[in-house]
Amino acid sequence: MCYGISDDKALATARAGLSPSRRAMLRGAAAGALGASALAAGVATAPAASAAPRRGGGRLRVPRDRISIQLYTVRDALTGEPGFDDSLRHIAGAGYPRVEQALGFFGRTAKELRAFYRQLGIRATSSHNDISPDEEELKTKLKDARTLGQSFINVPWLSSEDADDWRRWAEQMNHEAAKARRYGLRYGYHNHAHEFTTDLGGGLTPWSILTSELDPRLVHLEIDIYWAVTAAIESGDGVDDPERYTLDVIRSAPQRTLQYHVKDRDPETGDMADPGTGMIDFPRIFRAHPVREYIVENDTPDVTPLHTADVGYAYLRDLSC
Repeated sequence: MCYGISDDKALATARAGLSPSRRAMLRGAAAGALGASALAAGVATAPAASAAPRRGGGRLRVPRDRISIQLYTVRDALTGEPGFDDSLRHIAGAGYPRVEQALGFFGRTAKELRAFYRQLGIRATSSHNDISPDEEELKTKLKDARTLGQSFINVPWLSSEDADDWRRWAEQMNHEAAKARRYGLRYGYHNHAHEFTTDLGGGLTPWSILTSELDPRLVHLEIDIYWAVTAAIESGDGVDDPERYTLDVIRSAPQRTLQYHVKDRDPETGDMADPGTGMIDFPRIFRAHPVREYIVENDTPDVTPLHTADVGYAYLRDLSC
């Protein structure tokens, strides 16, 4: 199955990156289409974060041991050809030391899956899991995550136009996060765009509720950079500088951002793109706010799922600015 551009073009683009002038042109085109405006009201500007990890020559390098991939990216390969086992062998062979769990254990127990990953030389350090419907399922979810050796567990998606739903979910997440801490796990929330753009009345947004009610001592953020940039552009609140908008989101939240989802944005269509092949200035964001995991993701791979894995790892491994 071919998802878009050719294999060689995707890899070459990711390795070469986009020049500052090219990125400026793409951003200018987006601004011309949508109109420039001020940064979002209520997203405060804060001092710059500490510098990102650097190695040699003072240039930015993403630590290789912090590079991961969200397995939802390669779901078609997991459930079709070449299948789960061979897909994970490919991911390990590409150089990934970590994966973020999604879609279950594919016929294994958590203990068996950890043993399989160990054979491949990779670890499941994070996962996406829905809020549990009851205490028994919560216990099972947390025990499995601990068995796999995870450090993080994240809620991947919530959506409602009712403010009370978001308040109730924040309360539930605080409860689950307190339990997760007892298992040695950090509990987080993964954003999309609608948390920033949905008006719940009187200018209240899901994001303003979550960041005011999630306990920052218990809950961290897994910022999906594509969705934050998309919210900036599509709302018009940060179309002139979507990376600045994204950094202001990170800096203004009481909760710490400990993980990134790294997927790019096509400057012409606004669609998801493989890391390094679109318009997002990732080095700027990474320099301003380093995190503990840089997780490759693309819900709609440009070529094939496993080539997205290759492109994403090559981009992050070779990133230098």
